[in-house]
Amino acid sequence: MASLPPVSTTSPPAAPRLGELLVRLNRLSARDLEQALAAQGEIGDLLGRVLVRLGLLTEVDVARVLSVQLRLKLAKAEDFPATPLLVPGIEADYLLAHSVLPLSIEDGKLYVAMATPQDEFTLKALRLATGLRVRPRLAIESELRTALERLYAKLAEGEDEGGDNPALPGFAGGDSEFVEHLKDLASEAPVIRFVNQIIARVIDLRASDIHLEPFEDGLHVRYRVDGVLQEAEKTDAALAAAVTSRIKLMAHLNIAERRLPQDGRIKNRVQGHELDLRVSTLPTVHGESVVMRVLDRASIRLQLEDMGFSSDTLARYRALIERPHGILLVTGPTGSGKTTTLYASLAKLNAGALKILTVEDPVEYQLSGINQVQVQAQIGMSFSNALRSILRQDPDIIMIGEMRDTETAQIAVQSALTGHLVLSTLHTNTAAGAIIRLEDMGVERYLITSSVNGVLSQRLVRRLCPQCRKPVALADDVMRKTGLARFMPPGGNTAYVAGGCAACKHTGYHGRTAIHELFVMDAAAHEAILGGADATALHNVARRGGMLTLYEDGLRKVAAGLSSLEEVLRVTQDQGDA
Repeated sequence: MASLPPVSTTSPPAAPRLGELLVRLNRLSARDLEQALAAQGEIGDLLGRVLVRLGLLTEVDVARVLSVQLRLKLAKAEDFPATPLLVPGIEADYLLAHSVLPLSIEDGKLYVAMATPQDEFTLKALRLATGLRVRPRLAIESELRTALERLYAKLAEGEDEGGDNPALPGFAGGDSEFVEHLKDLASEAPVIRFVNQIIARVIDLRASDIHLEPFEDGLHVRYRVDGVLQEAEKTDAALAAAVTSRIKLMAHLNIAERRLPQDGRIKNRVQGHELDLRVSTLPTVHGESVVMRVLDRASIRLQLEDMGFSSDTLARYRALIERPHGILLVTGPTGSGKTTTLYASLAKLNAGALKILTVEDPVEYQLSGINQVQVQAQIGMSFSNALRSILRQDPDIIMIGEMRDTETAQIAVQSALTGHLVLSTLHTNTAAGAIIRLEDMGVERYLITSSVNGVLSQRLVRRLCPQCRKPVALADDVMRKTGLARFMPPGGNTAYVAGGCAACKHTGYHGRTAIHELFVMDAAAHEAILGGADATALHNVARRGGMLTLYEDGLRKVAAGLSSLEEVLRVTQDQGDA
């Protein structure tokens, strides 16, 4: 085959869109383009394919103009190799599934023909799998498919029967056959048994997340227990695709789509527990990574008293949620229990006498007597759109799962100013930082001081196992340096460290509790915010007003023997208080 010149994959900064280029070259009328774009919105496919399906252009017409737009040479059927080109690191079934035809390997470069050479994910996967620089060429889709079937279908069947990498089973049929093939694999007894065992273990381990990660040496399974990932089993790479397909079937996801992330949900009953699993899939180089977030309905604690609040912090927080209007924010990183705290706060309020509405993404737990709304961005049901409708429902209390954008924040402020109590979460590191975050989202300072009642920041720390914790005597300089001395009883210098026993799976910890810092909007905070104070200044104002930081509240847990100093330092080391 003739030597192929390198082709740049970089489009010029001002490259016209395909539709604009077709009209400019008189291949398509403006009216036909408008019709095709409307059809594309309904079909959801690439514009070129839509134009062919509508009969407005031929595949060849679209390919020629697309090659001009992408600045890629068009590879015709006569340019394709007569025999399969075997590329180390790439299996035949991958080439079939992703419509990639290897053309040649020259000077460390792999030349391939693709119907969608702008697919950066596939190009990156090819580069990582082969270690070669990938140079794509555009191909007409029907010609490409014919060549792939002729050259690689038999090879893929051979891989399926006993090849080196059966993780992506060989397939030579149409889309419907491919789906059925995956379903058959996922329905085999060993695969079903393995997936059931993975899910069942979360009860014994008290895990909050299951991670299934495909790598070259196999499918790794890890569990997040008390906020820390723990290695579990590793299974053969041959099972990876089948296990992933089984989980996707259970979550009602598209098992044929392995190139795009997907989200779903599994409801399961394990050892008498009603488990709700939030499933997320993400394509990686070696297959699809799957994470299942475990929501155990039986373990949800909806009592504020059971959530680790210190008595003084709890009294101040209760006073805030009992106010008739204003905004109360809960902040912290993902997985710090923010939503659970809000649920417990709502459960504390009288749903019989008050109209309570929530907007969530997703609705994690269903609460009795509370109207909960699920966000569905794909149909335009965003947080801001849902909030507008909610206000017409005459609510007393509104819970917003998360303030994600300026519009949502501004609607929340207006709701608070018009007599509603608004509860919501924000992703900030400190309580005072939430005020600055609202400013960044476009809320004026005078509106913040008028609407925000307070901000609760929280983290989760692991509790020491009561059966194997070990007392240690701390030196005076350690007590003084860490700040623990002020929280110890008079003359006390005993703290506890992790041990290890069968009850805690030899980790030294069993369960988690929360540490908090509560920023209350008082007169001093009003004055500081209106004066343009930054997060550090606001934090200092709150401390002078009696606020204990996350680290200091953690030290109280250490002094009480609930957690270790090492654990509190691990969780709060970003606070700068240690």
